[in-house]
Amino acid sequence: MKPNPSAANEKVAEKTGAEAEKARAKQAEENEAEEDDDDDEMSPKQKGIQIGVAAVLLAAAIIVDKAVPGLAMWQRLLIYLVPYLAAGFDVLKESAEHISHGEVFDEDFLMSIATIGALLIGFVPGGEPQMAEAVFVMLFFQVGELFEGLAEGNSRKAISQLIDIRPDSANVVRDGQTLTVSPEDVKVGETILIKPGEKVPMDGLILEGSSSLNTVALTGESLPRDVEAGDQVLSGCVNLSGLLTVKVEKEFGESTASKILDMVEHASSKKSKSEHFITRFAKVYTPVVVISAVLLAFIPPLISGHFTTAFSVWLLRALTFLVVSCPCALVISVPLAFFGGIGAASKNGILIKGSSFMDSLSKPDTVVFDKTGTLTKGVFEVTALHPDQIDAHELLHLAAHVERYSTHPIAVSLRQAFGNEDDGCSVEKVEEIAGHGIRAVVNGKTVCVGNTKMMDTVGAKWTNCSDGGTIIHVAIDGVYAGHIHISDVIKQDSASAISDLKKAGVRRTVMLTGDREAVAKEVADKIKLDQYRAELLPAGKVEAVEKLLEEKKEGSLIFVGDGINDAPVLARADVGVAMGAMGSDAAIEAADVVLMDDKPSKLAKAVAISKHTIAIARQNIWISLVIKAAILVMAVLGLAPMWLAAFGDTGVMLICVLNSSRVLRQ
Repeated sequence: MKPNPSAANEKVAEKTGAEAEKARAKQAEENEAEEDDDDDEMSPKQKGIQIGVAAVLLAAAIIVDKAVPGLAMWQRLLIYLVPYLAAGFDVLKESAEHISHGEVFDEDFLMSIATIGALLIGFVPGGEPQMAEAVFVMLFFQVGELFEGLAEGNSRKAISQLIDIRPDSANVVRDGQTLTVSPEDVKVGETILIKPGEKVPMDGLILEGSSSLNTVALTGESLPRDVEAGDQVLSGCVNLSGLLTVKVEKEFGESTASKILDMVEHASSKKSKSEHFITRFAKVYTPVVVISAVLLAFIPPLISGHFTTAFSVWLLRALTFLVVSCPCALVISVPLAFFGGIGAASKNGILIKGSSFMDSLSKPDTVVFDKTGTLTKGVFEVTALHPDQIDAHELLHLAAHVERYSTHPIAVSLRQAFGNEDDGCSVEKVEEIAGHGIRAVVNGKTVCVGNTKMMDTVGAKWTNCSDGGTIIHVAIDGVYAGHIHISDVIKQDSASAISDLKKAGVRRTVMLTGDREAVAKEVADKIKLDQYRAELLPAGKVEAVEKLLEEKKEGSLIFVGDGINDAPVLARADVGVAMGAMGSDAAIEAADVVLMDDKPSKLAKAVAISKHTIAIARQNIWISLVIKAAILVMAVLGLAPMWLAAFGDTGVMLICVLNSSRVLRQ
């Protein structure tokens, strides 16, 4: 069991002054030592060769032992030492290094002392030689290490595929020339060219060109996204077709790709409750079993009154007890399950910043949503036309022309809905009336576009509308011509997200928004939310979440948002979930989970992956404890041979590691 850098770092954080400096220096030395250990570790291929060579040497040793009768015990020991050292030299080395660092009680130590004892037990009076069994146990242990490495490699591969999103170079335009430079050398405001087939190196705004972008590395979605001038592009996407000219808006270190990699790299530092339990359990458990084994070897022979003859019997039981008691299955498979869960989530465009958040995600009680940009697209669109005296096309035509020069989002939505401003119409005397709307002369007619106050001012008898959203009224020469319904469009998967969360066991779904009561009610009714609160300021959202935290039952409160004003609430919730593709940097920084494609339905997927991961981690705990307990009892009673002890250690570890690998198929 290797030293735990994250736990040690937590201790360092609690110290102050000179003591903290001393602790940091010590921790740096330990981390450097661990890096050296990692450099010494064999690849799965090398491990496989080692196992194969050791197995052949063991077979040869057994043949020689059987073929040459009358060999002295020391001669037999020399024969079996060859395959033993071939199989276990790295285990012995690891154990010695850990002892030198003060980490005595780990699986390498237990395996070393148990197998060395088995090699030497034949020299004890009355002892039955166990040399072949000792080599077999070490060999089986290495097989387990091989499978562990393969399983962990698959988990790492799932996450390390994200590294492919980091671009190697950028084509920057300087002084009329296109230079290929490192993305880190490109400054905000500079112009870069992105050719077909290249990765987008930095976040920016498209100035020229159109193309399709492969966003699978960011969102997990295979469907390409079409972009054109005026659209935003995120680093990590792949340009599939056209040449794009992009103005850089963020430095490389602040780009989407860099932030994703940073989040994933730091995810393992935040341990789940299960992992903390296993760490604490192993620290207590391992010394206890070593002491128990020593007592098992000496106390029964002393009590029996025939120490010399009984010692070899009880020593073998104690060594068997040591082999089976190794906590490998727990120490390895539980963190591996969480590591795999984080990898499975990342493949689905869900970034979970630590396994501790999987614990909370797996038992959701209340899910709270922001509205704009989370459940809705955050973009105004014309959703209904209600003409009076004129047809619908003419109503939209006049409103779009009057709003021709305005930059207000409502004006933009009207122009986009009409789509053909350049139709030869005459627009003049445009006048904006604060708090009322805009008036202009279109083709000789005075057209007023605005709210009910403007209609009252010109004497137009307006018609009330029960629809939610924003209502834009239109009057022509003082005569009411109808109204246009504009609203923030609900995302296609918002309703299914709420439904899926309910199926996943969420007791209550709530929406908190700063929007008007009528708008909030319309959205809540359409997607079937349990509760909503409208017209809230950022401080009001925090207060509402505080109250919901008090009201929740067992389980966690999850908040989902995307705006700068959501950052305080994201930090306050048990689990903060940010919309990554379009969300603000502040929200993404404050969140514990990031949904890269802005789909609220991905939250239900995150919950499902977390539940699956936690279930597998618990299965591993129970499988390990139950089987080990049974074989430990058999070892004490003398009913467990050394090979069964090896199964109780490495075999159980293999079962648990393979079980953990199922997470990646989620």
